[in-house]
Amino acid sequence: MKKRMKYGLVSLGLSIMLLGLSACSNIRVVDRNSTDGTSAEQSEDGSSGQSEKSGTTGDMSTGGTEAAPTTEIVERPASEYEQISNKLEAWWFKRNDQHLPSGCQEDFDISQYHAYYVNSNAQDNVIYLTFDCGYENGYTAEILDTLKEQNVKAVFFVTQTYIRDDPELVIRMKEEGHMVGNHTITHPSLPGMSIEDQKAEIQGCADYMKEATGYDMDPYIRPPRGEYSERTLQLCEDLGYCTIFWSMAYLDYEVNNQPTPDYVLQHFDKYCHPGAMPLLHNVSSANTQALPQLITNLREAGYRFGTIDEFCNFKDSSVPQ
Repeated sequence: MKKRMKYGLVSLGLSIMLLGLSACSNIRVVDRNSTDGTSAEQSEDGSSGQSEKSGTTGDMSTGGTEAAPTTEIVERPASEYEQISNKLEAWWFKRNDQHLPSGCQEDFDISQYHAYYVNSNAQDNVIYLTFDCGYENGYTAEILDTLKEQNVKAVFFVTQTYIRDDPELVIRMKEEGHMVGNHTITHPSLPGMSIEDQKAEIQGCADYMKEATGYDMDPYIRPPRGEYSERTLQLCEDLGYCTIFWSMAYLDYEVNNQPTPDYVLQHFDKYCHPGAMPLLHNVSSANTQALPQLITNLREAGYRFGTIDEFCNFKDSSVPQ
């Protein structure tokens, strides 16, 4: 495995595109028969929907090259949001088995909205563990035990329902040094909602966390179902959030259709890359069983476990710069 995970300087040419929808949805693998690895999948209506903010050039996925987002909430009139494309996008990426960062959607540069799916500016073999938590299936405590024993930090994206039903686990996440990000109140598709309803979903989840646990929610959000638009990314940025997608994923959220722990290990062996942000689900028995060996394997392959604030830093707007 150590040899398989080395960062190879080879071209990104892969025919598999992964269209990933987050917790409680589907992850589809589509063979695009592509040879250059550059094709992008349009939405069903095929429209482009570029906003005035779109069209910047450069790496769509990188962190660390833009000005740090501010935690200050930006009040923007509804008329301004109406000028930004609300074309529905569903996050997808192209797997790469040469241990290079995955390709991703190419319609517009997501990083202009402080949205990221990989740290492709990573200078070393670093990986960022991310877990989506829509509900509890009896495994999160064991996951936290493993992370504590291995001294690994992660980010957990939680819904209000999860906080309501398992506040002690959320408190434990924070007490043990993990980040807890926003996954909204009811896990809706944000582009189909009004601006006010989106704000209620996002701010309501954060407010509830503070009330239920005493902790502030960390300024990171994962779009429910992996569905987003330029407008929703702008809104999340205005609310003080970095939007976090993923560069690795597999079918781990169907509790009655779990992969084997060996599959999890083999998947990371084949597709892990520097700056990777794998999408994991806390309801997965396979993830839970594989996690101790996975951490060991990755460390033996030269990887370290980082936290996403390494490349998506927020400056405190109350502190003079």
